[in-house]
Amino acid sequence: MQSIFARNGFETPEPMEAQVKGSIPPWLQGTLLRNGPGLFSVGDSEYNHWFDGMSLIHSFTFSQGQVTYRSKFLKSDTYKRNIEANRIVVSEFGTMIYPDPCKNIFSRAFTHLSNIIPDFTDNNLINIVRYGQDYYASSEVNYMNQIDPDTLETIGRINYRNHIALNLATAHPHYDNEGNTYNMGTSIVGMGLPKYVIFKVPADASDNKKPALRKVQQVCSIPFRSALFPSYYHSFGMTENYVVFVEQPFKLDIVKLATAYFRGVNWGSCLKFDKDDITLFHVIDKKTGKANSTRFHGDPLVVFHHVNAYEAEGHVVLDLIAYRDSNLYEMFYLHNMRQETEALVESNRNSSPPVCQRFVLPLHVSKDAPGGSELVTLTDTTARAVKHEDGSVYCWPETLFEGLELPAINYGFNGKKYRYFYGSRMEWSPHPNKIAKFDLVTREHVEWQQENCFPSEPVFVASPGAVEEDDGVILSSVISPDPNISPFMLVLDARSLEEVARASIPASVHMDLHGLFIPAPV
Repeated sequence: MQSIFARNGFETPEPMEAQVKGSIPPWLQGTLLRNGPGLFSVGDSEYNHWFDGMSLIHSFTFSQGQVTYRSKFLKSDTYKRNIEANRIVVSEFGTMIYPDPCKNIFSRAFTHLSNIIPDFTDNNLINIVRYGQDYYASSEVNYMNQIDPDTLETIGRINYRNHIALNLATAHPHYDNEGNTYNMGTSIVGMGLPKYVIFKVPADASDNKKPALRKVQQVCSIPFRSALFPSYYHSFGMTENYVVFVEQPFKLDIVKLATAYFRGVNWGSCLKFDKDDITLFHVIDKKTGKANSTRFHGDPLVVFHHVNAYEAEGHVVLDLIAYRDSNLYEMFYLHNMRQETEALVESNRNSSPPVCQRFVLPLHVSKDAPGGSELVTLTDTTARAVKHEDGSVYCWPETLFEGLELPAINYGFNGKKYRYFYGSRMEWSPHPNKIAKFDLVTREHVEWQQENCFPSEPVFVASPGAVEEDDGVILSSVISPDPNISPFMLVLDARSLEEVARASIPASVHMDLHGLFIPAPV
């Protein structure tokens, strides 16, 4: 069964009309773009890890109750070089590639030298992000590839480093009400002291001929806690006035990264979880770029996805999906994913499940408050923040829900107090088999599922003029190993999670990771 996730996908370059069952709301007009790995072998060579697969971009266009589907491989430099060579020639995070032994000694020596400081792949397989009015396929490296959201054609590669000093950047930016984009990156080598960088790209940055990144503005920088061990991070939190960065003890070993090629190991092995370290929470004012002077810390955790963050009565409330260890990355090695269901369940039995946790960070800590003081005054949470004698604040989370990943909200409530979040239920494998909606007030949840079906990350689209937070639909691309079930775009009522419609696609559709809904121009 698991092989459906790890087999090669196919392009559907021309728009294909889906067969709609049920009734898609007539107001739902726009395109859902999705990105994820779709090509796992080239010629006789194969990747080791699911997150190495070459990017396959999908679009589902909703218009007048109909859905059209198309997909194209991202035509990155990596893709072009691999296809031309008919084998994998560019290293990925979980797969280190070495030069052809038939090459002459000079070109081999040059390849070895260039891997001391790796020039990362531009296989941007994680998400679709917007800067200004430009859309990019993005991963977590210094390269992105601009795409045409209508045709899915690859327009060209862009390097963050031509505009801001970064070696890595997240594929999960935030967008404010004005359309500005906020993101975070890591500066490791050749650009002054190593640091984390928070930056902003204004909404009006686009120009037909020039990239939106040319107008990038640095909001602030945060020095590494340890110069040779920067924290890995996949996303961050943002409220109306603050950016919240979780500096977790899941770290990148810079020395190991620089020597990985020569030691015959992949870059993924340079990530290590330090179970004896602490987690730090940085709260930065978006307008001034100044960090809150309080040292907020908590127990060691691993976080990939933030749910939401907001301000309440002098506190920042931070909801995220936490793990006790970093085993999730190991689950996605292809040899693990290709196990039969029973073996997969057994091998993952002791892995840390995803747990939605709420941290509360008090913004105004009195110097006069005695050690041991409880600083959280909110009445709707059991999360705690205790002042230590040294002035630091230890944060203890409230557990909200267990077994949910790929969280989604009504993005109109991003950075604001909210009531609902949606996500993918992960109960026995790294791949979701249900969609869930969680109510933060009642602490109850409802689910959608269909036997032998695997839904992708849910995406919320609000009804026009909606007042209620859950007035809208949930969209999810669903695949199945059952040959009698075509891939389909699922449309759920966001209130009840009852099916409103499904659009069956007469083509191969691959499991994806993340994406973006682009409303049709009004």
